[in-house]
Amino acid sequence: MAGGHPMNRYERQMILPEVGAEGQAAIRAARVLVIGAGGLGAPVLQYLVGAGVGNITLVDSDTVSLSNLHRQTLFRQEDAGRPKAEAAAKTLRRLNGDCTIIPLVKVLDPQNAIELVGQSTLVLDCADSFAVSYVLSDTCLRLNVPLVSASVLGFAGYVGGFCGTAPSLRAVFPDLPDRAATCATAGVMGPVVGMIGAAQAQMALGVMIGQMPSPLGQVISFDMQRFHSGGFRFDTAPEPDAELTFIAAAQITHTDFVVDLRGEDEAPATVTPTAQRLSVAQFAAENPKPQSGQRAVFACRSGLRAWNAATHLRSYWDGDICLIALGDTPENER
Repeated sequence: MAGGHPMNRYERQMILPEVGAEGQAAIRAARVLVIGAGGLGAPVLQYLVGAGVGNITLVDSDTVSLSNLHRQTLFRQEDAGRPKAEAAAKTLRRLNGDCTIIPLVKVLDPQNAIELVGQSTLVLDCADSFAVSYVLSDTCLRLNVPLVSASVLGFAGYVGGFCGTAPSLRAVFPDLPDRAATCATAGVMGPVVGMIGAAQAQMALGVMIGQMPSPLGQVISFDMQRFHSGGFRFDTAPEPDAELTFIAAAQITHTDFVVDLRGEDEAPATVTPTAQRLSVAQFAAENPKPQSGQRAVFACRSGLRAWNAATHLRSYWDGDICLIALGDTPENER
């Protein structure tokens, strides 16, 4: 209440001429797919739900742990062990009853991505997994759906608007990183994730209200060790040939040439019973070659070793190559 009059909960943003009633209607009509309910997802989800986004589908297969809480501000200590998607949805519904939130406790993969992206008007990549980022970018490019993707490590990170009216993530980042560092292995500062997640939410809202210049085609970078931010536009970046694409494990066929690059300590069982188990070094030393007409499929945890082995194979073989990022093997299967 202000001065005795009931107030529209969105009044403060609707006062902005860039938003107004038309922009608010667009925010309400949006169907947003958010992949990841962690450190980036926390500010993204709270700000989008607060702004009145009408429909949010939230995908995350993970559970809350105490080591998440320094950056995953949607959760409380008593949420430990609960699925992140469900714990987040419960909190968000209390924030805004106008918003329909559908939590999905599952892994995003190249198979279910097509349906999930296809029913969305905007996708937010908050998973901080480069395999997920490439799968989302490839799918969004194909289906012409805008993608706002962010990544954070240590004290630094970036957020960018891809696909839709802009080039894809591959046009800006054609190659995977040199090493598979994650927040779990390399560490991350909580407020840095919060800043970049907030910027990601703002870019998403900018897409919804048709802000100009468009957030699509823009990358913003943050380095909070040197307290520096930067950015660039990439509207004219050429689309590369996306030849190393990700598939789901269920899409392997019996005729494929399959190499599992994980060690036995990582995964006692290979991705298929007939898969060869080789390290990247062994593959590079032995130079095995698929038969003519076969498809080569490389599988590992994050997708990075698969990418490296596939790049090596490409140097002497020009057939079809696909990658699989299998994620962590549950402790009880090790």
